[in-house]
Amino acid sequence: MLEPLFQGIQLFFTMDAVFAVLVGTLLGLLIGVLPGLGPLMGIILLLPITFHMEPVAGMGLLIAIYVGGSCGGAISAILVRIPGTPLAAATLLDGYPMAQKGRAKDAVGIAISASALGGVLGGIVLIFLAPLLARFALEFAPPETFALALTGLLVIALVSNEATSKGIMTGAFGLLISTIGYDQFANDLRFTFGVNGLLGGIHIVAMVVGLFAISEVIVQIKAGFFSRNPDVPWVRPSLNSALIVLSRWVNLVRSSAIGSFLGALPGAGGVVSSFTAYAIARSSSKTPEKFGTGFEDGIVATESANNATVGGSLIPTLSLGIPGDATSAVLMGALIILGFFPGPNLFEQHQDVVGGIFLAYMSANVVLFFAGIFLTPLFVACIKFKKQYLLPFITLLCVLGVFSLESSTFHLWVMLVFGAIGYVLRRYDYPLAPMVIGMVLGPIAESNFRRSLVISGNDYSFFIDRPIAATILAINLVLIIWMLCPKGWKNKLLRRV
Repeated sequence: MLEPLFQGIQLFFTMDAVFAVLVGTLLGLLIGVLPGLGPLMGIILLLPITFHMEPVAGMGLLIAIYVGGSCGGAISAILVRIPGTPLAAATLLDGYPMAQKGRAKDAVGIAISASALGGVLGGIVLIFLAPLLARFALEFAPPETFALALTGLLVIALVSNEATSKGIMTGAFGLLISTIGYDQFANDLRFTFGVNGLLGGIHIVAMVVGLFAISEVIVQIKAGFFSRNPDVPWVRPSLNSALIVLSRWVNLVRSSAIGSFLGALPGAGGVVSSFTAYAIARSSSKTPEKFGTGFEDGIVATESANNATVGGSLIPTLSLGIPGDATSAVLMGALIILGFFPGPNLFEQHQDVVGGIFLAYMSANVVLFFAGIFLTPLFVACIKFKKQYLLPFITLLCVLGVFSLESSTFHLWVMLVFGAIGYVLRRYDYPLAPMVIGMVLGPIAESNFRRSLVISGNDYSFFIDRPIAATILAINLVLIIWMLCPKGWKNKLLRRV
C-alpha cells in the first residue's frame, strides 16, 4: 500500500510539482475566502492551465485548490458571518460567536489547524484504502465496469438532495450531451447537425466553465451590490492554535473519521460531513450547552471533518472512477484529459502518478497550515474586494482559459451557451452537479456496455453470469427501489432499523 508513495517521490519532488501545490493551496485559500466562489470554481477556472503541465503537477495544483478552498471559507464565516463556501456553514455556529467575544485570532487559527490536521488524517485513510479498493477492482472486465459506472450514474439522485427528479433530468441531459460527436463503434456521427466544431463532442472544460463560472457571474451581476465594502477585523493567528486542536485529539480523530467515511460515500460531501461531525461532537460532549456560544470543540469538529472529506472523496474517484460530487467529477475529467483513466488500471500501470497525487494531497495540507497561519492578514484583506473588480477578472480568466484549450472561438461559444443554460437551471433550482457526472460517466458506461455485448455476441445474460457484475447490478436495483419508495415508507423503515 505504501509502494505508490515511494514510486511517486520522483514525480512529486520536482520544482514544477512542489510549486504547483504551493500556488494551488494559496489560490484555494483566496478563492475560499471570497464569498460566492469556492474550491469548485477555483478548479474550473484553472483547469485549462493544467493541460500544459506534467500530470502530477497539474493534478497537484487542482487538488491543492480543493484543499485550500475547503478551509478558506471558514475565515470569512468567522470574521464577517458570511461563509465563503457552503462547507463553512457549520463553522459559523461557533466561529462567529467566538470572534464576537474578542477571540477572532483564536477562532481562525483553530479552524486552519483543524482543517490541516483533519486533511492529513483523511490523507492517511486515502493512502491505505484506495489501493485496497483498486486491487479488488482489478477483477473487473467491461461488464463490471459498466455496472460500476451505472452505480455512479445513480449517484445523481443522491447528490440532488431533495430535488431528485430535477437532478435526474439534468443528469439525463448530461448523458445526452456526452453522445455528441463521432461514434467509434458505429463509425458514424451523432447529433452534430453539420457543425464541424461538434465532431469531437462537447469539450468538458468549456461546458464546466460555462455551467458553473459564467452562470455564477450572471447570478452575481443580478444580485447587485457592486461597490459594497465589508467591515472586516484584522487578525493574525498564532501557532498555539495547533496546540488547542491537538488537546482535543479525540474530537479531531473522530470528526476526521466521519469526514473521510462520508466523503467516500457518493452524494454526502463536506456540508453533510461537517454538520454530522458537529452534531456527534455536541451529543458526546460533557458540556453540550457550550456549543453555539463560541466553543473550540465546535470549530474543531466542523473543520477537521470537511477537509478530511477531500481525502475521502478521492478514494472512489481514483480507485473506482466514481465521482461523488461535482468537484471530484471535474478532477476525474482533468485526469482523463491528461491521459490517465481512474480505476484499478491506474494503480496497476501508473503507481508513480498515483503516489505523486497522494504526496501532493498530503503536502497541500502541510502548506495549508503554515500559509493559513502566517498569511491570514493577506486573505482577510482580500475579503474587501468589491464585485465590480472581481467579476470582470473572473470572466477574463474564463475566456483566456477556454480559448487556450485549442485556440478555438467555438469553445467560447460553447462556454457562453452553457453559461446561459446554467443560469436558467439555477434560477429554477435544478442542480448542476448531475450534469457533470452524466457527462463524465456517460461515455464510460456506454463504451463498456457495448464492448460487453460485442464480447458476448449480444447475449444480455453475460451481465448476470459474472458474479461481481451481478452483485453490483443487484445493489443498483436495490438503490433504484429505495429511491422510488415514498419518503414516508423510508422513514418508517429507518425507525424500525
